[in-house]
Amino acid sequence: MQIPFNNRYVTLGEEFFARARPTPVKQPELIRFNDALARELGISTDRLSAMGAAVFSGNTLPEGAEPVAMAYAGHQYGNFVPQLGDGRALLLGEINGPDGARYGIHLKGSGPTRFSRGGDGRSALGPVLREYLVSEAMAKLNVPTTRALAAVTTGEPVARDRLLPGGVITRVASSFVRVGTFQYFAARDDYDAVKQLADYVIEKNYPQVGDSEKPYAAFLKAVVDRQAALIARWMQLGFIHGVMNTDNMSIAGETIDYGPCAFMDAYSHDQVFSSIDRHGRYAYSNQPSIGLWNLTRLAETLLPLLDEDPQTAVQVAQEALESYAERYQSEWLAGMRAKCGLTVCSDADIDADKALLEGLLDVMADNHADFTLTFYYLSHLADQPSEQDNDLRAQFENPARIDAWLEKWRQRLGLEGQSDEVRRQRMQAINPVYIPRNHQIEAAIRAAEDQGDFSVFHELHTVLQNPYVQQEGKDSYMRAPEPEEVVQVTFCGT
Repeated sequence: MQIPFNNRYVTLGEEFFARARPTPVKQPELIRFNDALARELGISTDRLSAMGAAVFSGNTLPEGAEPVAMAYAGHQYGNFVPQLGDGRALLLGEINGPDGARYGIHLKGSGPTRFSRGGDGRSALGPVLREYLVSEAMAKLNVPTTRALAAVTTGEPVARDRLLPGGVITRVASSFVRVGTFQYFAARDDYDAVKQLADYVIEKNYPQVGDSEKPYAAFLKAVVDRQAALIARWMQLGFIHGVMNTDNMSIAGETIDYGPCAFMDAYSHDQVFSSIDRHGRYAYSNQPSIGLWNLTRLAETLLPLLDEDPQTAVQVAQEALESYAERYQSEWLAGMRAKCGLTVCSDADIDADKALLEGLLDVMADNHADFTLTFYYLSHLADQPSEQDNDLRAQFENPARIDAWLEKWRQRLGLEGQSDEVRRQRMQAINPVYIPRNHQIEAAIRAAEDQGDFSVFHELHTVLQNPYVQQEGKDSYMRAPEPEEVVQVTFCGT
């Protein structure tokens, strides 16, 4: 297997990582390999059948790999931990893709490192399957995300609350640097390293700011913009990250670390799934404000780079951070208006449209309406009441509430200049039929872990690769869970 490594991160210096080799596993077997992603990255897979399991388990290092565990710190549920780092993961190396961008290739579950803090460095099979399914679904839903290149079983058990089959996932991202990476060096007052890290990230992920008069201020503003857009996209899909610690927030504005993540079924403003988020810090409605909190921690690490005068540096940081709310609201409103078929807009319409959209969410919350199906059925409605309204009404415990909202919505559609058919086509192109629902992921995990059956995983993955088109014979994948199928809690893979 030929992987064209061109490793830049390791040139930063030994303080940025700990060199390590993956710990071999007993009997690796390839579950799935992402051929399409490999082609995008320029990876030759001529010998995949012979080498895939060995390479993606870490048993065999491909030529040119320089595996390292990356150092970082992080605020975990608001508490600062000065040293975390890759405790069960290794950056194999970086490659330059055919598109000219540079990507990192990362093993997760590959064994202990210097940063393992007493952990086994392994991953159970379930979190590997969850991350593969959700990250690849997110890519198809047009959400910036890490990607899944491969998943393997290890042939060895891992000990959690019980013995579970082990697995390793190979991830790809434009960067595995986190907000916590900057915090690691700032906590040590090593601002030479902070500058070195910022220069590396600018070169790799934000080259457009490199020639700015004040490149580090422009860098901070660019990160703010990307994070605001990313979190707005999560909110438009009913996605809950579950563990928005600063060590889980990519500096490149990509969704990273799919631990106790979940897509909502019945809508709730304050939905929480994560078993370790006992106080709802990372609840659905808190995600935008937590995004700003995390960015503020990043800004703190960059202050010495923003200006020699401390007061001026704080002012520069505040200006960048103050742009977050406006950028988030703009991104959220644009996406939600599109989901509801609203395109015509003047300054006078903005507040009215925002009130209309928030009113829909309130009605959904009061009626426990399914998030995805509400927007899916809404995208099929005509601009006049018809029998099709009943599919949407069926999602609401009190249909009269949604009837009243639909009357306002149809009045608003009267301002649109596009035909009803074009509007519906546009809505259906952005409101998914299929999302990775919790109960379906759990079914795939149970079949794989309990019976060694990966067919449920493969079929679900295939459906999720075409989320906006209703697929023949796949109606079960769009439905909400039955009461006995509802997944109330999701868990971190550690």
